[in-house]
Amino acid sequence: MHPSPTLSRLDTPPDLVDQVYRRLLDAISDGSMAPGTRLTQEDVAEQLAVSRQPVLQALRQLRADGLVQDALGPQGQKGRGVVVTPIDATTVAQVYEVRSALDAQAARLAARRRAVIDPMLIMAGRAAAAAGEVKAMIDADLAYHRAIYQASGNPLIEASALLHWHHIRRAMGEALQHSPLRAAAWDEHEAMCQAIAQGDETAAAQLMLAHGTQAGTHLARQLLAAQPSEAPVNSVVR
Repeated sequence: MHPSPTLSRLDTPPDLVDQVYRRLLDAISDGSMAPGTRLTQEDVAEQLAVSRQPVLQALRQLRADGLVQDALGPQGQKGRGVVVTPIDATTVAQVYEVRSALDAQAARLAARRRAVIDPMLIMAGRAAAAAGEVKAMIDADLAYHRAIYQASGNPLIEASALLHWHHIRRAMGEALQHSPLRAAAWDEHEAMCQAIAQGDETAAAQLMLAHGTQAGTHLARQLLAAQPSEAPVNSVVR
């Protein structure tokens, strides 16, 4: 059985549903809640010190995202609560195909505008990688790519890319549990920033496309290597 993760208590709302959703998303992404972990409204509400209603809505959102699914009983009937959905390496590879295309176009447009990406984003990413902090590494990667999207001047790119980020966060979190971040990742990020600032549209797009392709391949391989030979045993979070 998977060890039961511990969730710290939440402060008072304003948007309690989003807080619950984000807390659960973080736990699923960083591996605290492994695939197969069972979640019930009562257990989550008790750990977060909230009522069951925002938990119910957050779990519905996670189900719509494909991150949890209905728990099944011994004979395959619907059981109590939900379980964290297994990670599918093929889906991750497909998500990265879409992300890479969007990222390359964002980099091209940002270079056209000779945008200057905040160097602190690179520093934060390198620091997170050096410290081996999974959540910090994921957050730094997201912050960097969002800066590129915003620098493109096309808000539809960011809106489209973020539709898939919950799957990317989770894939990164799972892979980083078993292997460090690719050593060249933040060097590649820095090179892309330089191409963008210099207005080199072709180089910026090519570097971003290669980066996304390599990252997707790396994560898919790590996920396949980390898959257990048997399905994980469900465990109740308490």
